[in-house]
Amino acid sequence: MGFTRRGTVVTPVLEIAYEEAGDPGGPVVVLSHGFPYDVRAYDEVADVLAASGLRVIAPYLRGSGPTRFRDPATLRSGEQAALGQDLLDLLDGLGIERAVVGGYDWGGRASCVVAALHPERIAGLVTVGGYNLFGARFGEEPARPEWERTYWYQYYFHSERGRRGLERYRRELCELLWTTWSPEWTGAAAAFAASAPSLDNPDFVDVVVHSYRHRFGLVAGDPAYAAMEAELAGEPVITVPTIVLESGADGVGGPPGDEDRDRFTGRYAYRELPGIGHDLPQEAPAEFADAVLRVLAMR
Repeated sequence: MGFTRRGTVVTPVLEIAYEEAGDPGGPVVVLSHGFPYDVRAYDEVADVLAASGLRVIAPYLRGSGPTRFRDPATLRSGEQAALGQDLLDLLDGLGIERAVVGGYDWGGRASCVVAALHPERIAGLVTVGGYNLFGARFGEEPARPEWERTYWYQYYFHSERGRRGLERYRRELCELLWTTWSPEWTGAAAAFAASAPSLDNPDFVDVVVHSYRHRFGLVAGDPAYAAMEAELAGEPVITVPTIVLESGADGVGGPPGDEDRDRFTGRYAYRELPGIGHDLPQEAPAEFADAVLRVLAMR
């Protein structure tokens, strides 16, 4: 059945739309999606967790689906601190004191931000790919060439040509990312069709372009998040119980998730899933749900 309820939370910056499943009084799990995906990534995960008595919440990130900015003048920032603050504001808006958080890509980053800076709010973390935060020198250091070539879309968005390309061909471009990032997932194209309407958010292009320019130091961030960005630049450790899941067939290159083991100082487990691509919770929902249940037991 997936998610059975929908809602909206008004925060200082956004009206965050979310979908929900499970026992409203159960332990809370907040699952955040990545770019260019949406909450459909967690439909099957939500089934498993709801059947286990949990309350499962999946927000649409800024620039995705029905989530909207409240003020036309607000910078459409996609920086890591903004994503983390949105997650924290969601918890506050729903009156949730503590939750397990999890995600991949942008959603994994938001989850790591809150786990690192506000561990008192986080009962456990499930993060795909490990420590998803950007340190102070991220944009300066080159990666291995075979990884760099998979980042073409990031460099494309650095140019105005890339912005116009994303505006004009957003569905074609994003479907290409879906299928190349999950090369062994035969259901990628069909799953993309279910999530594609979320790309029509009026702020999608601005948020995406700002994200990929900001992380490389090409544009300024929103001053509202400057203090948080300064904290994140120091690569703070994550102390909460954590399970790191690694995609064994991710079409986006990068170091394995266990390379940053030293950034996690609490209880920790690592698992690689062979044949699974970038959209890990949608490709391997049973394994992702199991990780959530296991991290709950690690407390």
